[in-house]
Amino acid sequence: MPTLSIDDKQVTVPEGTTILKAAQGIEANIPTICYHDHCTANGLCRMCVVEVEGQRLLQASCVAKVSDGMIVHTRSEKVERARRTILEMMQSAIDLSEADAINLMADDYEADETRFNHGKPRTHPIHDDNPMFIRDYSKCILCWRCVQVCANDAQYAYAINFNGRGFETSIGTFFDKGMTETTCVFCGQCVGVCPTGALKAKREFLLQDGMTPDEIMNMTRGERRKKRTKASAEERGALTEMIEKLDGKRE
Repeated sequence: MPTLSIDDKQVTVPEGTTILKAAQGIEANIPTICYHDHCTANGLCRMCVVEVEGQRLLQASCVAKVSDGMIVHTRSEKVERARRTILEMMQSAIDLSEADAINLMADDYEADETRFNHGKPRTHPIHDDNPMFIRDYSKCILCWRCVQVCANDAQYAYAINFNGRGFETSIGTFFDKGMTETTCVFCGQCVGVCPTGALKAKREFLLQDGMTPDEIMNMTRGERRKKRTKASAEERGALTEMIEKLDGKRE
């Protein structure tokens, strides 16, 4: 089994272990965003990069495998600068108001949210197209967790995927159909793994915006039974107005 040094601590791990897992074994803290224990690691966010002596580039520890004699630094100046820049770029373009873990990282790395304030923010309308959850992609960091659990990592529904290219990349459905017109089974696993609040249970969304539990129950009961009463129409209108106001603030 390979033996390596992580922050001047020796550790021996099985062949094929990632640097991230080896570091966790000695309680060396490496921050992650796109990585999730129950999802396939893809090294998308690069927050988990570490410096490996002899390597020209920083290595994404969630996918880089250990080797015998490897010397790893998890918080060198080069590593900290890279992580800080990643956080500052996210702050410039994405609504991180509900991304508590990422905001804690920003504080830890002293990220300057004004560094890239000339950048164009990523704004998207709120999607309210199903009875279970709201999609607010202005808060999406494209970590890919939701896509993975919807596909091979859990549900095998394949209801969502990446759309667009470059800065215009977003998560979406095939042909931009509403969720009820896709293969989504509304299991809620995508909501569970979202780190930023881009996907949120509809009841949680409504409670945060001031509706009472009774009002929400009446609304959802009406939707389930498909009653076209005047009261339920007014409630749906109130929700639509609420979402339009949120979108208007972003514009």
